[in-house]
Parts: sequence; structure tokens; C-alpha cells
Amino acid sequence: MSGYAFTDDFLLQGKIAQRLYHDCVKNMPIIDYHCHLPPDEIAGNKQFENLTEIWLKGDHYKWRAQRTLGVSEELITGAASDKQKFDAWANVVPKTIRNPLFHWTHLELKNVFGVKEYLHAGNADKIYNHCNELLKTPEFRTRSILHSFNVEYVGTTDEPWDSLEHHKSLAAENFSVRVSPSFRPDKVLMIDKKEAFFKHLQLLEDCSGVSIKDIPSLLQALQNRVDYFHANGCVVSDHGLTQMPGTFQFSSQLETEFTFFVINRKGSFSDPDAFMGFVLMELCKMYHAKGWAQQFHLGPIRNNNTRLNAKLGADSGFDSIGDFPQALQMSRFLDNLDKADQLAKTVIYNINPSDNEVFATMLGNFNDGSLKGKMQFGSGWWFLDQKDGMEKQLNALSNMGLISTFIGMITDSRSFLSFPRHEYFRRILCNLFGEEMEKGLLPNDEAWMGGILKDIAYNNAKEYFNI
Repeated sequence: MSGYAFTDDFLLQGKIAQRLYHDCVKNMPIIDYHCHLPPDEIAGNKQFENLTEIWLKGDHYKWRAQRTLGVSEELITGAASDKQKFDAWANVVPKTIRNPLFHWTHLELKNVFGVKEYLHAGNADKIYNHCNELLKTPEFRTRSILHSFNVEYVGTTDEPWDSLEHHKSLAAENFSVRVSPSFRPDKVLMIDKKEAFFKHLQLLEDCSGVSIKDIPSLLQALQNRVDYFHANGCVVSDHGLTQMPGTFQFSSQLETEFTFFVINRKGSFSDPDAFMGFVLMELCKMYHAKGWAQQFHLGPIRNNNTRLNAKLGADSGFDSIGDFPQALQMSRFLDNLDKADQLAKTVIYNINPSDNEVFATMLGNFNDGSLKGKMQFGSGWWFLDQKDGMEKQLNALSNMGLISTFIGMITDSRSFLSFPRHEYFRRILCNLFGEEMEKGLLPNDEAWMGGILKDIAYNNAKEYFNI
């Protein structure tokens, strides 16, 4: 097995597409406004021990593929050595053809480590040793990796009780990449998971200094943390839900029940949906008051495999696309905020491609002329951050909204090697425009079209998040 992995014109099918990419967007900075990078590893300028640590650990995309090909868990998340785990992955890679993992794998090896060969069992030792030697150098610590990809902004994902100490230290030393927290309070909304709920409620009490014994004190504690995050550079919140809440009214009877539940911690709360909807609605009003943007990732079914999830824990590769109704509840939730003129800038990500047009048209209902692209149909997410998924999202947005206002791609990743996803997106975007320019469906004006592509790749996000 031989050959070089991808030319400079990978995914760019015509001369116009090639010029649009290389001349217009290739070298623009990256604003990665939603990811899961550990801020302590940036603040500490972590140096990784080997390629397995930086590349395979925590990557459930790769884990799913290995399980599909019959690789034992010992060689995926088990006690096998890092070299054995890498060898197992190298053996799998040639069999990932037509899965986006094949593209991502080789873009990451090429763009980060200069590896131009396709990875397979025959060259695994050479590639592993080459990358490990590079990882020993200062140029491959976390901060240098961010610089090498021309990253300007990183939006991490943080829980309300996080101290943000690492964000503070980075800000204090004026690190050239802005690393900002994003407020993710979902665990406080899940009152149906009683044991976890009270554990997280205690964490919220401890960090806010507020004794939570009723709804007003709960909201006071959350406001305290919103204020704290805002003071430390936060400009965006984030929520991961199956659907937007279907109800958000909270009766006096439910308030009384909540007080009893929190004080006595007996039984279960009778209407967890109403609790989630009400508290989320109040949080969204706080976000609006701060001028934040709010993000909602909708639609997955999580933790499907009970046996393996119990053994390996969440985020281990047992989630999938859901088929939940989305339109009506999304409409009611957004409209309730809009009626009070408290609807913040909003980005909503869809995981089910059959709902693309639903999301694109629903969000268009709440653009009110107050700012460009206030309501955003988020980029292809999770199972859809691949060529087909990105193109479908871009086409739905183009047909039902205005792609010129789009704020572009995110990595949504825990890996420092995931930034080639921005390149992947930019190549797909330029190819989409270039092909239509070739066919006469778009004006054959590269300055005009290139300006729009620059906005989508970088400028719109910079403006949207006030970076």
C-alpha cells in the first residue's frame, strides 16, 4: 500500500474553487467558538507523551470504527500499551474508506506532522516514531499547536462551578490566543437524575455562596455564576438537549414542591420537563441581558448501549442521531423570549439531516433586523461534520436563509489536532461556490464571491461574538 495523502487541491474540483480557497480563505485566522479543549492543557502548555495520547485517547469517532471492525476493547480503551493501541488504529485506517475518519486522519497527520503517506500497518512504526520525536519539541506543545493553525479564539465548554482559573491565568499573561469560557449549566437542569442533580446543586451552592432552598435562590445562584463568567470573558452559553423544552410555565404549586424536594431530598420531582423549561427560560433572559450568544445542540440519543456505557462511561461512542419532533417546541420557546424582546443571539445545531429545512426556516422567523444573522443555523455537527453533512447544511441554509451571514465552522472537539476540520470546511465551501460559478449559477466574480467566503470563514464570527 503506497501513495501520498491528498494534494494541495484536495476537494477542490475546478480552477475557480482552487483560487477561491488558496487566494481567499486558506490563511485566514480561525475562530473556534465551540470546542471542548481542556483549558488547563493550554494554560500549562502541555507536552504530550506520544501520538496515541494526543490523537486516540478520548476520540470516540475512532473507537466506534474500531469496534465495527472487531477490534477488542483492550486495544481501544483498555489496558493495552499506547503503541499497541496505535498499531490497532493504523491497521483499521485503510478500512475506513468513505468514512470521514479517512479524510480527518490524513489531514491531521499531514497538516500537523508533515506526514504525506496514507497510514497503514506497514508504515505504522515509521509514522509513530516520527510523530513522537516531533511531540518532544517545544513546537508541539499545546500553545504552539494553536499558533501553527493560526487560531485567534478558542471557546471552551465549562460548567457553572468551574473556577476559570486557567482562563484567568491565560488572560493575565496576555496569551495571544484568546481562550474564553462558555457557560454550560445543563447538569443543573436535569432534576430527574436525582443523585446527580443534588451533587451538582451542592457544587453550585459552594461556588456561588448561595444556599439553594427554593426557586428564587436557585436563580440567584445561577445569576451569580453568569456574572462571574461574564467578568472572565464569557460571551456565549451552550446547551445540549434532545429538544427545546415543551413547557416553561412553573406554577406556585410546583414552586412549593421544589422547595420541599430540595430541603427534604425525598421522592422525585413530579414535572422535570416544566422545571427544565422554566429554568432554561430564565437563563436565556440572563444571557440576553449580558449580550451573549446562546447555543443549543439538539437531537441526539445518548448512551444507547446500556452494557458498554456502564462499563466505559459517557462519551465513549454509544450515541446516535435521534428522530425527535423539533419544530413546535422550538417555535414556542423562541417566541416566548421574543415576545418579551429577550431573545439573545442564537445558534442552533441540528443532528438529524432530515430536519435541516425545519431548522433553517424556523430560525428565520426570529430575525428581527436588530443585527445581521442574529439567528444562526449552526454548522454540520457531530455525525454531520463531514462532506455530505456540511454540504446539506450549507444548501439548506442557502435555500431557506442567507448563507452570506453564516458564522462558519467549529471543531466541537477535545483534541488539539482537530483544527484541520476548519480547513476541511473551507475547502468544501469553496468547492461549492466554485462549481456553481463554473456552471453560471453564481456570478463569475472572484473578488465578490471571495469576499463572501471570507465573511463565512472568519469575519462573520468575529463580528457576531464581538471578538
